[in-house]
Amino acid sequence: MIRTITIGDHLSVQGAFVRELSGGRILVRVGQSTFAGRPVGSKAA
Repeated sequence: MIRTITIGDHLSVQGAFVRELSGGRILVRVGQSTFAGRPVGSKAA
């Protein structure tokens, strides 16, 4: 599943969901790299 996270105030990363971390953060994988951040909430259309 593809997820979007925010890292800091201005950087967003979109990648494959890896796992949930403590404190509400998640890991996503982009190629060979993994990134941890807060998930971006979905908005109703």
